[in-house]
Amino acid sequence: MKLYRIKQFYWSLLSKIDKDDRKFVKYILNESELKLFYKLSISEQKHSIRVAYDVNKMCSMKNIDSTVLLKAALLHDIGKIYKRMSIIDKSILVLLDKITNGNIKNMCNFSKVNVYYNHAKLGSKLLNQINTNKNVIYLVANHDNSKVCANRELNILKECDNKN
Repeated sequence: MKLYRIKQFYWSLLSKIDKDDRKFVKYILNESELKLFYKLSISEQKHSIRVAYDVNKMCSMKNIDSTVLLKAALLHDIGKIYKRMSIIDKSILVLLDKITNGNIKNMCNFSKVNVYYNHAKLGSKLLNQINTNKNVIYLVANHDNSKVCANRELNILKECDNKN
């Protein structure tokens, strides 16, 4: 877990979107979704792109249609556009979550805490407003929900998100 968090911190500091990344994103998302996607911080965009690349590989290996999953991978953290967080903000929240055994969730009246814990719900509402595919909305809404595990597509998204 510690090594993973260090890797995340490092990736966040060095995140860059290249021409191939932009082409990949533009191929998958429609105009409304693209506008939202580019409101994410560069590090969140790159994270989502890495998740989507992994989803693509996994779907290819398992012979699964990746259309919905790729869109969900790129948009899974879209609720984070409501409050940008620096890498320091995120690091503090991760530490506080660990120290308080998750009780920091009770402080959702602070916007950064609220977005950190509720970005999936916020993102699904946002995607619903622009008429995104219902399956994509479901995957975005539940990508951090540990209680839902009997969905193959959701499990792929969760696995790829957790790796990145």
